[in-house]
Amino acid sequence: MNKVVARNGKTINIALIGYGFVGKTFHAPLIQSVDGLKLAVVSSRDEEKVKRDIPDAIVVATPEEAIQHPDVDLVVIASPNATHAPLATLALNSGKHVVVDKPFTLDMQEARDLIALAEEKQLLLSVFHNRRWDSDFLGIKQVIEQGQIGKVKHFESHIDRFRPEVRVRWREQNVPGSGLWFDIGPHLIDQTLQLFGLPQSVQGNIATLRAGAEINDWAHVVLNYPEHKVVLHCSMLVAGGTSRFTVHGDKASVVKARIDQQEAQLLAGVIPGSDTWGDDSDSMVLFDASGEPHAISTPKGDQRQYYINVHNALNGEIENPVHPVEALAVMAVLEAAVTSSETGTTQPLALTAGERAHLQK
Repeated sequence: MNKVVARNGKTINIALIGYGFVGKTFHAPLIQSVDGLKLAVVSSRDEEKVKRDIPDAIVVATPEEAIQHPDVDLVVIASPNATHAPLATLALNSGKHVVVDKPFTLDMQEARDLIALAEEKQLLLSVFHNRRWDSDFLGIKQVIEQGQIGKVKHFESHIDRFRPEVRVRWREQNVPGSGLWFDIGPHLIDQTLQLFGLPQSVQGNIATLRAGAEINDWAHVVLNYPEHKVVLHCSMLVAGGTSRFTVHGDKASVVKARIDQQEAQLLAGVIPGSDTWGDDSDSMVLFDASGEPHAISTPKGDQRQYYINVHNALNGEIENPVHPVEALAVMAVLEAAVTSSETGTTQPLALTAGERAHLQK
């Protein structure tokens, strides 16, 4: 494992809570690719599964045992959403730094309680908004920042899938924190807030469309800004024909058809940081004032940067890469969209003046 000197002159030992899809596919390989981080302890009921991938990890049956292991510096919580707040609370009270997978918590009050506890304990609390380092997002961000389409007037972000059959997994069961909007919504929202800051209001339409579905599998959400509109959309019933990003400005438009390939690469066993890691051969297409298309190369993605930045933050070199108040803002949009959908009203964000001030720094 990694032996690079890190915080306090030693490797940062990590306990990973949960070795399901998210823990196995994203967190474990990304952590293992970063010098100075060691995946030391894994909480899982399937020791054999973990040992096949991480032979030198200590595997324990319960999250509590992993969190309280004396050698652990940082706890990464990749378990079902309803467990995020209680396990993060235990970890912070145990003196451990914490990374929580998205969504941060089930609601804003849980998030606020965690933020206050991390401040009291003077520990790092960060949320895994890994898609800030996706190729598609980095490319669109670059086009916007370079002024190639002028001022943005319409920004549309889709993450659509074709999964017509309801699967037996907690995300598709009617349990707290499940459903497509709480799964995909945080990615769509966080990227939007990175580009444009907080919207003035939110309009949500969230639905359950598949036969036999217990929880939402379709969401269409509009974020209202003073001079532009943002449309966030996710669905389980899209076989094709939509683009990942469509952005219209007052000078030109840009379209990015295909989603970032890092998830597909991880599932295929590509090692993060290897030669082809983050490659995206799907160029963006810019349409000028005459409607003529122009191809623009898409930059590489690199979700390793999240954990590289966490390592550097724990080493005292940089700030927390995803401050928990930023994740609280994502929760505010998530909740506003749900309330809007349930009531048919346009909703403001339930953030305090202090929270808004922090986000404007």
